[in-house]
Amino acid sequence: MSSSPSPSALMSLAPDEVHVWIVEPEQISEPRLLEAYLGLLNPEEREKQRRFHFEKHRRQYLVSHALVRLTLSRYAPVAPEAWSFRTNEYGRPEVHGEGLPRLHFNLSHTDGMAVVAVAHGAEVGVDVEDALRPGETVSLADHYFAPSEAQALRALPVERQQERFFEYWTLKEAYIKARGMGLSLPLAHFAFELRPGRLPTISFDPRLRDEPERWQFVQLRPSARHQAALAVCRPRGQSLQVRCQRVVPLGLEEPAEVMEARD
Repeated sequence: MSSSPSPSALMSLAPDEVHVWIVEPEQISEPRLLEAYLGLLNPEEREKQRRFHFEKHRRQYLVSHALVRLTLSRYAPVAPEAWSFRTNEYGRPEVHGEGLPRLHFNLSHTDGMAVVAVAHGAEVGVDVEDALRPGETVSLADHYFAPSEAQALRALPVERQQERFFEYWTLKEAYIKARGMGLSLPLAHFAFELRPGRLPTISFDPRLRDEPERWQFVQLRPSARHQAALAVCRPRGQSLQVRCQRVVPLGLEEPAEVMEARD
């Protein structure tokens, strides 16, 4: 079992920072690591992991949920296996426990990649997608996106439409995850505007009762195959640093990439 990190070894997380940890689950095959990850999960998580039919999905779940626990333990003196979580009424997991820092986290995983975003005192949502996966894109936008998004998508050359679709999709997923309400928020009730060289901006149908000025969004391209987006409930115009780091949990870490999110 893992021990709690010493307070002197903890990472700092300023109010104007979001840390994004990136892992490629399918690249991790060392039995020692996989067994260690399994030992970090609680009985409910181990049972969920066991029920996946395909090995790649069992691997994704195992690595990504171990990453959540190990990542949170970078910021608080809690052993990775000791974290307790509860879900809100829409199923979003949250840190549960007395006397802990106000850590907010969000997990997303897809074929080939998992990402965990962590913030202090600010709601955060992250989404990563395999942008090369086959399937419908533009027709889905027609049915589920805001009319302005579907129109902007169809105005692009055909060869650029799939990439733009996933830009919209990841931003929308990141927002609804940060809100903690999932698909109970209709995707057509909010719209993103994407302009070259500018951060994404959002507008809302009045029925959502939200304010664009409360939000900052950052688009990420963690690989040639994957697109990702980050949503942070933090007023626009305030500085925001996003620190991205690739990691093999309990193994190697690559140097972090830090970006300043400003218009």
